[in-house]
Amino acid sequence: MTDFLSLDVVDGVATLRLDDRDAPVNTVSPGWLAAMTTAFERIKADPAVTGVIVSSGKPDFMAGADLKFILSHAAAMTPADAYGFSQQATALHRLVETCGKPVVAAIGGFALGGGFELALACTHRIVADSRKAVVGLPEVNVGLLPGSGGTQRLPRMIGVAKALEVLLEGRNYAPAEALAAGLVDAVVPPDQLMAAAHAWLAGAPDPTRPWDRKGFAIPESDGLLKQSTAGLFTQLSGQLLARYGRNYPAPIAILTCVFEGVQTPFETGLRIESRHFARLLTDPVSRNIIRTTFVNKGLAEKGARRPPGHEQATVRKLGVLGAGMMGAGIAFVAAKAGIETILLDTSQELAEKGKAHSARILAREVERGRTTREAADAILARITPTTDYGDLAGAGLVIEAVFEDATVKAGVTAKAAAAIAPDALFASNTSTLPISLLAKSFPRPADFIGLHFFSPVDRMALVEVIMGQDTSQAALARALDFVTQIRKTPIVVNDSRGFYTSRVFQTFIHEGMELLREGVSPALIENAAKLAGMPVGPLAVTDEVTLELPMKIVREAEAQDPAFRRPTSMEVMETMVEGLGRAGRKAGAGFYDYPADGPKRLWKGLAKHFPPADEQPDVQEIKTRILYIQALETARCLEEGVLTHPADGDLGAVLGWGFPTLGRRDAVPDRYRGRRRLRRRMRPAGATPWRPLRPHGPTPGDGR
Repeated sequence: MTDFLSLDVVDGVATLRLDDRDAPVNTVSPGWLAAMTTAFERIKADPAVTGVIVSSGKPDFMAGADLKFILSHAAAMTPADAYGFSQQATALHRLVETCGKPVVAAIGGFALGGGFELALACTHRIVADSRKAVVGLPEVNVGLLPGSGGTQRLPRMIGVAKALEVLLEGRNYAPAEALAAGLVDAVVPPDQLMAAAHAWLAGAPDPTRPWDRKGFAIPESDGLLKQSTAGLFTQLSGQLLARYGRNYPAPIAILTCVFEGVQTPFETGLRIESRHFARLLTDPVSRNIIRTTFVNKGLAEKGARRPPGHEQATVRKLGVLGAGMMGAGIAFVAAKAGIETILLDTSQELAEKGKAHSARILAREVERGRTTREAADAILARITPTTDYGDLAGAGLVIEAVFEDATVKAGVTAKAAAAIAPDALFASNTSTLPISLLAKSFPRPADFIGLHFFSPVDRMALVEVIMGQDTSQAALARALDFVTQIRKTPIVVNDSRGFYTSRVFQTFIHEGMELLREGVSPALIENAAKLAGMPVGPLAVTDEVTLELPMKIVREAEAQDPAFRRPTSMEVMETMVEGLGRAGRKAGAGFYDYPADGPKRLWKGLAKHFPPADEQPDVQEIKTRILYIQALETARCLEEGVLTHPADGDLGAVLGWGFPTLGRRDAVPDRYRGRRRLRRRMRPAGATPWRPLRPHGPTPGDGR
């Protein structure tokens, strides 16, 4: 019928197949909306049509709105434009459910976002019993809300409490779980999907939706007049505020849509939804989330930074030096990706202990039904624990993940170099030591590169790929191919002290300690950081990494760089570690106490050694300092050529240490706006920049 769908009518049943010819999946777009509207107007006007099946000509049913389209158009949209876009999709779905014919959605693959909203507008939903046939409304994850009826239909179908769980969690539901939650009406074997749809229509079902019948109401429509409903919304408001602060408008907008919508007629609820959708769509928060976590992340995983002209490489055998937490994690993700992995340590006991890490992860996955025992055993069989460097023979890549000491790393690098093939790639999983320095221990520095993984490796998506002074473009291409092979997200940076992620992360923890030194209350520091959107406060995270690590980094920088300026936060670390013996959680005491019988709590002795000032700064000022110190250091990394592209800065910040995906101008007080003033007022501790040894320049595939 069109480039977006086909329509056939046989024996009174109209079968509408979604099939966008120019895209791998069906998405909501202006062209699709126009085609669907035309099709349903024809169906409504045709007396020969007694029922409708909406299916897909592709393996999957339908995704939501095309996020690339939204990203490219949202910045220029006015709230009125965004409201009109939402209302256009809303009008289509309203036409589907009021066309006077029963409509069944036959869902053979995923139906997400706007695709699932279309299914909700149908009279009946049947889903194939397949792992790929998941349903859900994930809009909250990209800073939006379902904008074509999802916040209004779902509460009227399954109740407010269950609907809010679906809307606020934004996760996918497998067929059986979706059926139990009331999101779909039937689950059938994949080969019986269309037959089941025809069978349901054969029963001549009533096409009128419950909310279109006179007198329809749900218990929660009493709103604050009903104690249970009032308690639910009050409780959720507090939980959302505690979880997100005021940084992310989407969750509270969803809650408001449901609260107001269920107390009004259905059509009014749809208009309420569109207004909130328009506000979110034109807000920079959603654009930033979409740009970074969807568009740029996808481009990075597809090789946006991969230099052209190099043959695709596949690692079949991997060597990992060091079976500690990082080495064991790398071995696991490699084996899970089908790579034969040699896990080497100084003793067989340590090597076996590293493999046991994978066994524990897989045992949990088997217990939770995420994999089978057979599949888990196959992964474990790919990991060979050893002490023999000769076992590295045939490895296409060796990753060194031993203790963060240049001398130790040099020793294992030299031993591995003697055992591997002359064309094998060698990588260091260092977080701070210069790659160009470590490469001196390897006979072929052009084939030496940094691969900085994040802990825990099995859950953290980011890999920081670090170019040394002599690293070749061919080595970069091979390293990026490996990161893709193990299904991680790469960013590419040039060599400098701390590279990008560790360098900027250090400004966060140093700023927290500097605030403490200046007399800011430790509770204010920690809470302000979390209110700003950071996952944990700077004092707590310093305890986790230990105070000894940033101390060691500062002292190494002082020894190697005469121009390096010691951060004033060093006073705090020396007092805590050398004066008080409180080095962090690993030592049992740091900025926090760690009682055996309860949760951690800030150490009361901090007030004695770092007395709080009589006048405390405003919470907003602390939030601003914590966020902007990181943003400024990121800007320096870009200016100095450490970062090769702004998009990698965003990805590294969000995926590497949990920088909030914000974009609200009103998050920063007027007095802090303006780059010069910020540079003067928030000059970071240790502000002498760490210059990169050699910028290699941007590679094709901007993604920005």
